[in-house]
Amino acid sequence: MTYVEDGFFLCIFGNIFFSRINYLKVTMIEGKDIKKTYGELQVLKGVDVSIEQGEVVSIVGASGAGKSTLLHILGTLDKADSGKLFIAGHRIETLSAKELAQFRNQNVGFVFQFHHLLPEFTALENICIPAYIAKKGVGDTEKRAMELLDLLGLKARASHKPAELSGGEQQRIAVARALINRPAVILADEPSGNLDSVSAKNLHQLFFDLRSELQQTFVIVTHNEELADMADRKLVMRDGVMV
Repeated sequence: MTYVEDGFFLCIFGNIFFSRINYLKVTMIEGKDIKKTYGELQVLKGVDVSIEQGEVVSIVGASGAGKSTLLHILGTLDKADSGKLFIAGHRIETLSAKELAQFRNQNVGFVFQFHHLLPEFTALENICIPAYIAKKGVGDTEKRAMELLDLLGLKARASHKPAELSGGEQQRIAVARALINRPAVILADEPSGNLDSVSAKNLHQLFFDLRSELQQTFVIVTHNEELADMADRKLVMRDGVMV
């Protein structure tokens, strides 16, 4: 996808950006008239959403409003019944299953309420898994993982297994795992739902620190009003639509 303004251009290719100077806004995620039905229940009734590169956007609403369903579709974990979805300039519906899996691995990171760390592996090994799936070299991957552990204040915990880590530490390991492939987009579904108030506050601040350092785009589904209000924009869903 190419955007043009005042003679300048910017091309998005995967999560690599080639640009000429002075371009201000880049649309990272754009969904048009997204609909999703499970059985006879229409969960999404025509959702439009547009999110810029580097934004932190929260999505709030009552249980059953369609927040998590939308997030899973934006993350390519689920498919819409109809509508159009563009991520980093790619028309998602046109990708084959193999292309979609590769695109997701390289461009989208996920942080869930339940961190889903593998208990038999160390913190370092858990972080490296997405990079190994992408067939990246062991040496470079472990170096990148240690850099992330250092950035998140967990370098001393690299050899610890999940059972030896606190809830907040486990969730930060999950964040590092989401970042290992340098994705353009991070999607978080109730990321602080299982954390105490101090750990939740630290995690919330971490997202904004990462955005400042790495210029990644964050989309966060949450019931936590403090986190929602910290976002650059707060989107509200009700009964399967944005309101």
